[in-house]
Amino acid sequence: MSEQSEPSGPHRMFGDFAPAFVDLTDNVVFGQVWQRPELSPRDRSLITVASLLTSGATEQLPFHLARARDNGLTETELVEVITHLAFYAGWPKAVSAMTVAKQLFRGDH
Repeated sequence: MSEQSEPSGPHRMFGDFAPAFVDLTDNVVFGQVWQRPELSPRDRSLITVASLLTSGATEQLPFHLARARDNGLTETELVEVITHLAFYAGWPKAVSAMTVAKQLFRGDH
């Protein structure tokens, strides 16, 4: 686990079950990969949200939509990303992603 005051999300979820997976997630994915200077955190979030939507990985979207906001993307921009990708990734995937975004941004269930 990296030097944090609290255990990471992956550590809380899988720490005692898959410690190597947690280490790779915390130190490689969110450490080395996300910290590379060639892309800004904002750009990485935009790419990640788009990738999750196009692959249908909506379970990961709440975390990454929130991270995208923290990295400077507005809710309006994120809704537009989902709308734009509806025509490239498919309407059902966009509906699923929009549902997640609405729940996160507006607290609608």
